[in-house]
Amino acid sequence: MNKILLFFMLLCFEISFAQLSVRNNAYVYVNDLVLYVEDDVNIEESTAHVYLRNESQLIQGSGTTGNSGVGKLSIYQNGKASAAAYNYWCSPVGNVLGDDNNNRPFRANNNIYDVVSSPITSNLATYMQAPNYNGTTAPLVIADYWLWSYNPGTQYSEWDHVLSTGDVASGYGFTMKGTLGSSNNQLYDFRGKPNNGTIFTSVLNGQETLVGNPYPSALDARDYIHDSNNASLLDSGTLYFWEQDLTITSHVIINYRGGYATYTINSAGTVETFIPATFDSYNYDGTLNTGGSSSTSGKAVFRYIPVGQGFMVKGSGSGNLRTTNSMRKFEKEAPNVSEFFRQQQNNSRTDYIQYNDEGLQVVPDDYKRFRINVDFNDTYTRQLLQNFHHTASAEKDYGLESKSPELIESDAHWIQDGEAYSAQAFNFNVDLTIPLHVIIENQQLVRFRIFDVQNFDDSQPIFIHDIENDLYVDLRSQNYELNLEPGNYTNRFEITFTSNALSTEDVTILDDFSVFQNNNLSELHILNPNQIEIKSVNLFDANGKQIFNKIDLPIDSSYMYSTKGLSNGVYIVKITFDSGQDLSKKIIIANKQ
Repeated sequence: MNKILLFFMLLCFEISFAQLSVRNNAYVYVNDLVLYVEDDVNIEESTAHVYLRNESQLIQGSGTTGNSGVGKLSIYQNGKASAAAYNYWCSPVGNVLGDDNNNRPFRANNNIYDVVSSPITSNLATYMQAPNYNGTTAPLVIADYWLWSYNPGTQYSEWDHVLSTGDVASGYGFTMKGTLGSSNNQLYDFRGKPNNGTIFTSVLNGQETLVGNPYPSALDARDYIHDSNNASLLDSGTLYFWEQDLTITSHVIINYRGGYATYTINSAGTVETFIPATFDSYNYDGTLNTGGSSSTSGKAVFRYIPVGQGFMVKGSGSGNLRTTNSMRKFEKEAPNVSEFFRQQQNNSRTDYIQYNDEGLQVVPDDYKRFRINVDFNDTYTRQLLQNFHHTASAEKDYGLESKSPELIESDAHWIQDGEAYSAQAFNFNVDLTIPLHVIIENQQLVRFRIFDVQNFDDSQPIFIHDIENDLYVDLRSQNYELNLEPGNYTNRFEITFTSNALSTEDVTILDDFSVFQNNNLSELHILNPNQIEIKSVNLFDANGKQIFNKIDLPIDSSYMYSTKGLSNGVYIVKITFDSGQDLSKKIIIANKQ
């Protein structure tokens, strides 16, 4: 009977049942398919099993309550963390310590199995207790000290210690570190009662909760974020995904380097807004210390959240977020579709959101987008994103914007209603000015770089305006670097799309007006054959430091200024005319010795 059932399943793309009951020593083996059950799944006796293999998933229909029985559904997932780093998990199954029609809590020592001989044979994983902190593979031994939940809270001290014997209610997430010897790719077999139906997780206004995908199938992030119940409770419609620097091998918290990537998606499911993590470092009490390195892993989040994936959410009100069977989708872990927060790859499929060779989404034609990398002392980078669409406003735009993860001492962000955002949205027009806030802990080099510029005319500049120096730099042409003293720069920088500087057309009208560096003579030359009145000439280095300021210039056809003694490099000449217009010109000084 089992062989006949297996053969039948291998011939089908989808197996459907009104109700599924597995009894006694029987099992159902599903290979590379979706198992669809309209009502509930009854895996009655402890010797009964359902095996989902090779990306097979279970989707259930109209049922709103849990399944029954003390038999087990088995589904694999790989953790992508080292023995010193956390994955955020959410179990697709609950314990089988009792038989009822409710979803049962996850308990590690009842639900995590070690794969002995694929595809069937697994044994319960074993656990080591503190002071043993490094889990091992083959056989799988998990360090239970690293199992924690967070429901809900605002401080590091509010993490709850689960260990291997504690319960985590369905829908909530937990942390678990990886193992030595697995090459950061530990295989786990989750076995237990499959979760089903409507599952609620509590959030409190302004506090965070660790939740995740609670089903043995993919979860549609769009449906979850834009659910009518969740939209009123999920702050900015953003999901936060934890990542750690895997080169750090210490368990001491002060050595941690980690941070949260952010993900949201619009209601149409056509525009994803993903921003990678900036790795923060931590004090012994779990508070943030200084910025660490940026994420270079290439890990990314996509619309279909895979089996077992946990993530943080922040409440914009107090209530219960919900996941429902209608959010479940059969999506295999294909590149750029559904991945367990792992390295992104190029996508050759045509039926989903499209991505370029760098793994960045290609937005629809009616959207504009750009990203800015703000580099701090060449140590780490905060990435910021701007979306533009005719439906966006100056107010909050759910599904197009994301609040920043917790800010670090030196950081950058957009501002919305007094709060920090890493992604923002507007209805584009060339008269927009977008404040960009920068926080500096210690004097350091700060660099602004733009990339992922989409659907802007090639001739449309995107300026960073240094208000203090009254300097406009078109980031599409060059980066802007400067040394900043410690401070909170809330009114110094903004993004604009026009400037007081002369356009190319205006310069043409000035006929032969030109600015150039004569490196043979170590002189800056300004040619003004039409003798246009000049108010001032300023020279800035690449860090924004003013080298000189020439004022009260006589009307003349040419001006020459010595550049002897200046270091070789890129400089910016800013000329202000009596008309009030500015002309900025980049020069390269390479003085002959």
